[in-house]
Amino acid sequence: MEIDWHSMAAWYFAIINAASIIIYGWDKLCAIRKWWRVPELTLLVIAAIGGSIGALMAMRLFHHKTLHLKFKYGVPLILAAQIAGLVYLHLPK
Repeated sequence: MEIDWHSMAAWYFAIINAASIIIYGWDKLCAIRKWWRVPELTLLVIAAIGGSIGALMAMRLFHHKTLHLKFKYGVPLILAAQIAGLVYLHLPK
């Protein structure tokens, strides 16, 4: 039985980006209600492991972390690095 890596990768990115939106949304709710917050490092790691599109969407949707420079510039840089990596992987060898 052969493994369909493209399908598995698509599922991974769908799940990690959905999780990213949920976690950023949860952190925004915690900020509003003065509850325990999700650490910033966790939010950035979620973006770095493939959830950068979801992180950017959540930042815009919830107006969350948009003034923090490490998020304002860091998450788009993470996304750019991920896109560059995908382009590199798909270049003919």
